[in-house]
Amino acid sequence: MRTTRSVAEIVPTHIVREGGGFKVRRPYRMGRVLSPFLLIDEMGPVDYGPGEALGAPWHPHRGFETVTYLLDGRMRHEDSAGNSGELNPGDVQWMTAGRGIIHCEEPHREFLKTGGRTHGFQIWVNLPSSHKMMEPRYQEVPSTESPIVEQDGVWARVIAGECMGTTSSIDTKIPITLIHVKMESESRLVQQLQADLNGMIYVFTGEINLENEITVKKNPIAFGIGAKQVIQDGELALLSEGEEILIESQEGAEFLILAGPELNEPIERYGPFVMNTKEEIHQAFMDYQNGTLTS
Repeated sequence: MRTTRSVAEIVPTHIVREGGGFKVRRPYRMGRVLSPFLLIDEMGPVDYGPGEALGAPWHPHRGFETVTYLLDGRMRHEDSAGNSGELNPGDVQWMTAGRGIIHCEEPHREFLKTGGRTHGFQIWVNLPSSHKMMEPRYQEVPSTESPIVEQDGVWARVIAGECMGTTSSIDTKIPITLIHVKMESESRLVQQLQADLNGMIYVFTGEINLENEITVKKNPIAFGIGAKQVIQDGELALLSEGEEILIESQEGAEFLILAGPELNEPIERYGPFVMNTKEEIHQAFMDYQNGTLTS
């Protein structure tokens, strides 16, 4: 019998400003509650007029990964190694900073001219010490190549991991699940998760119910007994241990499912650097200042 995951804690969100001043909705206490995720930033939704759109000018990273997933808008990126590209709705960029990269993330020039709606996510994923100084890399998946599955009123984009028999093509250094789910009213999803992974759900539209099911067997029948726990818009639910999540939505909802391993390593974090010791943070700043961060 599979054990179901329940809500262990609800973490509320607050509004902060990042990059050039754009507003993001961020759960409190991220980075101290659930390895390996360091933060979840929901960018917008916000409607910009012509010339108003904001981004993140040139800045460094070392020791972790950034996952940028765009729902609305148009962005461009460029880095110190000469890489550049753009993100459109449904596109995913999985950037592994590793030993170091310097990059910028800005509104696309055409979007800056016209304005429009921007909405998306940037998620920071910690790297274990064995990979913190690896070669930087990009994995860019356009919406046309990003696996989507639909079944019984449930739509899911599988950014990393597996959902309803569909698997992502993203290569992750540690086991990661990241799924964008939309549920119609009165729909239900059973999501399998590895029992040894930390799990959480971030709801950004509507609300969902988690069924905490206990199966009682009386030969020759079995029936379920359990309570329902509600997760609402703007809430991050940290989940208990278990092998599956039973999710239903009465009115429709949109959310992210995330899971990853407990790294069990010390974290030293300062700004754009996430390492294991203060000495490594100091070295990262020295490398950035003397121009050797990316070499």
